Amino acid sequence: MMTDETLDWIHVADVAEVPEGRVKTVTARTTFICLSHFDGHWAAMDNHCPHQGGPLGEGTIERGVDDKCWIRCPWHGWDFDPLTGAPPGGHEDTGQKTYPVEVRDGGVYVGLEPEPEHTRTVTDAMAETLVNWGVKRVFGMVGHSNLGLADAIRRQTLTGAMSYVGIRHEGAAAFAASAYGKVTGKPAACLTIAGPGATNLLTGMWDAKVDRAPVLALTGQVQTQVMGPGAFQDIDLLSAFQAVSRFSQPVLSTSNHTELASLACKTALIERDVSHLIFPDDMQTQPSDAPAGKPEGRMSGPVVKPADIDVDQAIRMINDAKRPIIIIGHGAWEAREQIAALAETMGAPVVTTFKGKGLIADSHPNAGGVLGRSGTPIASWFMNECDLQIVLGASFSNHTGINSGKPTIQVDFERMQLGKFHPVTLPVWGEIGAFCSAIERHLTRNPDAPDQMAELADRWEMWRAEKTARLSEEAANGVHSAAIFEALSRVAPADALIAVDVGNNTYSFGRYFETKGQHVMMSGYLGSIGFALPAAMGAWAATQDFEHLRGRKVISVSGDGGFGQYAMELTTAVKYQMDITHVLLHNDELGKISKEQRSGEWEVWETSLVNPSFSAFARLCGAHGSKVTAGADVEAALAEALAVDGPALVEIMSDAELV
Repeated sequence: MMTDETLDWIHVADVAEVPEGRVKTVTARTTFICLSHFDGHWAAMDNHCPHQGGPLGEGTIERGVDDKCWIRCPWHGWDFDPLTGAPPGGHEDTGQKTYPVEVRDGGVYVGLEPEPEHTRTVTDAMAETLVNWGVKRVFGMVGHSNLGLADAIRRQTLTGAMSYVGIRHEGAAAFAASAYGKVTGKPAACLTIAGPGATNLLTGMWDAKVDRAPVLALTGQVQTQVMGPGAFQDIDLLSAFQAVSRFSQPVLSTSNHTELASLACKTALIERDVSHLIFPDDMQTQPSDAPAGKPEGRMSGPVVKPADIDVDQAIRMINDAKRPIIIIGHGAWEAREQIAALAETMGAPVVTTFKGKGLIADSHPNAGGVLGRSGTPIASWFMNECDLQIVLGASFSNHTGINSGKPTIQVDFERMQLGKFHPVTLPVWGEIGAFCSAIERHLTRNPDAPDQMAELADRWEMWRAEKTARLSEEAANGVHSAAIFEALSRVAPADALIAVDVGNNTYSFGRYFETKGQHVMMSGYLGSIGFALPAAMGAWAATQDFEHLRGRKVISVSGDGGFGQYAMELTTAVKYQMDITHVLLHNDELGKISKEQRSGEWEVWETSLVNPSFSAFARLCGAHGSKVTAGADVEAALAEALAVDGPALVEIMSDAELV
């Protein structure tokens, strides 16, 4: 038995905090204790009622018929002697553990046995495996069915191997992890509880899946003994995640736990998809001596070279063309520098899908802007005039604006994307960088080809004059979108990471903002409102985790509808002092939907919004907040916000009609 000298005496409260006749829940190290003060005595016992774990420290002191004091559980009324922990009878095997108490110098101290050495658990082994596979960041919410897993992650953060961001809504964690994957090509993890915490991830997981971003979902689950019959927060998580995840497995007693973690990481990386692991509550703290998994010997090089016959045909088609253009989508991200060099060799314009915006800077002599609904007249003119489209890392979905009737070479690393919507002239399977390397030295310009670079310069001059003319349309209803994004084009750092939302604000960004090398992120194929701010949080985390991104400014752009989806995540940005500047276009409506209703000859209905002052809200959250009502003031407000070393929001009162 431990003596007073061998115990660790831990201060748990001041005497004044627990008046006579009261009980209180206190914590000594990681032990929850019910501290009571009655009849001049102090007593401490295990805080968890043995019935259903009710918190005894939230109960009351009751007197029996013999004037004896009992602590009564607030949940179901079970009683315990505060000095001995014994029940009054009827359930003798349910006595509580008690702890010695001392009062010294106005403080209350509880004696605990020296803390035993931590026993390595299943979740420790799996967290170590995630670290070995390069998982550096977890976004999530700690809760009752993931506490063992959360503690394993906490231990990794103490060593600096992982970093954690506690969010306000699991949907934000999912979008943050998706954006992190889009920026880095590496998976971040999301931590949630069972039931609603897990299902809140699904929208962001679909965003990652359809945009090919690697993500890990780590969901708690109820104990294995109550899975199935319908326990509190018990849902069929395997079924819930079946469609959205490429890999989804429960962690059970018979599992090869570290192998499951390795397969989850490998699948996310190789398939650029969602991996999901389910952690029943009772499995999280089971002891484990399994060695952590590692990626060595399990990953091949990423280069898939195109077939020689396809390369030869592509060279012939390009050399014969008089007006070839290059169209790039987000799938070409890793080869963007090679594509720019290829375009210079060919003397060809490069236009992008909206998802590919920024892959070639608009300041580059070969850049032709964005195609489609968010695009420029420059890009659409060259597409209409071309006699060959070289489509790299882009689909032909209905939003891209790519002409399906033109002679086309399509290159993609994923074979199912080739000719997905209709046949193309030459589908080429391979990595885009490998394709560029294979053809570049064999290209010659057609002697009858016009000078497309001179044409491109003329088209840019015409478009910039048009944008300037549109600024005169600004009236009393708010700032013109052209003015907002012209100003942002001037002040945004050339290496900024920019997350955009959906809606008219995003169309205007695509049309008016001129990139100088910024990396643009969006909810591409899913098109989910609310993406921008959580995505900016993910991008900021990436700047902390990867040296090549260190110091880059993060900017997010949304309308008032999108910001309202995850507005409270601004407090998350404040908590972690995230260097994010949010540009918010405020027009008190879902402007894109209003426009669609009008164009479809519908009545405009239920698209108006009731908003607070978002700049005041930002300041209440502890961030920088400013408000702009005139186009002439936009640039100074943006520059001021960008200079803030931390979260900042610029609220711009905008005209919903001027997009």
